[in-house]
Amino acid sequence: MRRLGQADADEVVRGLGTDPVANCMVLARVEAHGVTPNRLGAELWTVDHPGRSLCYSGANLIPVHGSPEAVAMFAELARRQPRACSSLVGMAHLVLPMWELLEDWWGPAREVRARQPLLALPGAPLVTPDPHVRRVCPSDLPAYLPASVAMFIEEMGIDPTAADGGAAYRRRVVEHIAEGRAYARFEDGAVVYKAEVGASSSTTGQIQGVWVAPERRGSGLAGAGTAAVAAAIRSSHRLPSLYVNDFNATARRVYERIGFHEVATFATVLLH
Repeated sequence: MRRLGQADADEVVRGLGTDPVANCMVLARVEAHGVTPNRLGAELWTVDHPGRSLCYSGANLIPVHGSPEAVAMFAELARRQPRACSSLVGMAHLVLPMWELLEDWWGPAREVRARQPLLALPGAPLVTPDPHVRRVCPSDLPAYLPASVAMFIEEMGIDPTAADGGAAYRRRVVEHIAEGRAYARFEDGAVVYKAEVGASSSTTGQIQGVWVAPERRGSGLAGAGTAAVAAAIRSSHRLPSLYVNDFNATARRVYERIGFHEVATFATVLLH
């Protein structure tokens, strides 16, 4: 077991590149910040070689790839140090066995989402993109932030403004806007559809935070809006991707109509 540094960067990128859709979250951060922990804001671990076993340990704990023995060693290392993550996320066949090994120390989980289809859109959207969905500007923050908070509460079951009055969450939203990764449709000054490109690597853009105002649900905004975000990702020569809870039948039907298809299965363990 060893922690990786900048000398390992090329091997890490090659290892992540074997599945750029599943590894988009980690690959995007490594491409932007390198692998040195103080720049990455996380540690990368391997038990032999980053092309064979790799784990990202930061705000999320993400087992990237490895044998069952490697996953067990990653869990042991995570258990031996103070917990820094708020969730485990990644490929289900790695996340769920890792959680079994950590549950006695970190559990019980707030929620285990054991099956989340990971989807990709290989061609142009089959739904006409909404021409009114656009990138969010800094001046849009007063309207966009409440919609983001509402989405977070619905999706995660907790209020992101509860701990510190929302300062940390606001900074995150401002960062998404500044980087051009927040999209929305506005009507009469209010957000009726929103989404972000939560992670963007050199090959893949991962959509997250899709939300439609309650009074406008069922009107087609989700399909046309997400098609618009996917088209924007494709225009930058990246593959649109997202993952969705298997129990969210409505969202799954919307994404299927757009043309997304399942390429893998994720799982997420939300911690208290």
